Amino acid sequence: MSGAAWTGVAVAGVTAAYALFSRRLSSTPLSSAIVFVGSGILIGPAGLDIIDLEHDTAPIITLLEAALTLVLFTDAMTVRRRDLAAGGFLPGRLLDIGLPLSIGAGWLLAWPLLPGLTLWELALVGAILAPTDAALGKTAISHPRVPALVRHGLNVESGLNDGMVLPFFVVFLAAIPGTLYAEEGAGGVFWRALVLSTALGLLVGGLGGRLLQWSRARGWVTREWRQVHVLAVAVAAYGLGVVTDGSGFIAAWVAGFAFGFALRHHRTGREEESPDRTAEFAENLGGLLASLSLLVFGAVLLGPALEHLSWRIVLYALLSLTVVRMVPVALSLVGSGLLAPTVAYIGWFGPRGLASVVLGLLVVEESAHVPGVELLGRVVAVTVGLSVLLHGASAVALAERYGRWYEQATAVTRGLREEAPVPESPGRRRLGSLDRPEK
Repeated sequence: MSGAAWTGVAVAGVTAAYALFSRRLSSTPLSSAIVFVGSGILIGPAGLDIIDLEHDTAPIITLLEAALTLVLFTDAMTVRRRDLAAGGFLPGRLLDIGLPLSIGAGWLLAWPLLPGLTLWELALVGAILAPTDAALGKTAISHPRVPALVRHGLNVESGLNDGMVLPFFVVFLAAIPGTLYAEEGAGGVFWRALVLSTALGLLVGGLGGRLLQWSRARGWVTREWRQVHVLAVAVAAYGLGVVTDGSGFIAAWVAGFAFGFALRHHRTGREEESPDRTAEFAENLGGLLASLSLLVFGAVLLGPALEHLSWRIVLYALLSLTVVRMVPVALSLVGSGLLAPTVAYIGWFGPRGLASVVLGLLVVEESAHVPGVELLGRVVAVTVGLSVLLHGASAVALAERYGRWYEQATAVTRGLREEAPVPESPGRRRLGSLDRPEK
């Protein structure tokens, strides 16, 4: 049997095994992310060596790109203007103030701890590790005892910051000699990756949404194929971004906004299905691909990185999950009226996940001959690995503890800022459908 076949068997076996115990594990500290990353380390070169890195690189990159494309598209598709307006001061502060500060803090702290990296490589580390992934600490967001304001804010933040960090990523990568973007120059990157990819995303997403509503108004499309249409639009936007030498991820992210806007603002006169229901299949598929991506991450990046640990890498990873996240969050919430336990809770639950994994691996694969890239990959791998472990293991216990504090605080003091109303916002399904206990 070929190496690719053994890889397929191993991945299928891990997925099937977790599915059988998913309900039992959903209320324990052993999250799906921990299971898949740990299994990846086991079947990778650091363990049983089932995955062949030399021959499996192309399928691995395709899997990771597909997962991030679907996540970017569906996350953007379900975000509404009222999510950032009514009661939206929290995600607004976290995204407009906290995210740039996190990138800057990650950049500055990397300077003394990661010698050998250039100025722009250090900046790239900060950008890659800035976006959060709520799926890695799902209980922290979905737990009913956590106030709706906090759940809503963390949900919207994690749904948007991976897309918002992409321009920083592209610009920093273009400033590093030897990378593909650097060959195009700053002007080329600006027009192709930022301007053209954004325009293509708006065009494909808006047109795709309008055409779907047009077809629905005539009763020409079934519910199942409406869901397939979402996948086609996401892939088309990404593909156009790539073939025009721009950014497929930026195009897919912008297309998601345009597609969701078109569905909500062009009514058909028939019984309406919300964009959230229309994207259900794409979200579930994105969740499955994200889980498989974490398994691949454990095998391809984290396992080998654990064999080359240094105190500098471990210290930076710990600071990235604490200082680099929590201090910018605290600064962004100054004057918000939120109490210290809430600020600490929000600051801690900023897990790093899929976006950091994909962007880190793309840099390593496409810039293998650039000095410093190998160290950059190890830093990203160890940081995400620690996040999977620490945030996943602490989500249930800290959500319960914070929930009890909130209930006691509201019983004593009325009118807390944490009680502010927020718009009803459906939880995104990525990894949720695999983690949620069966009713």
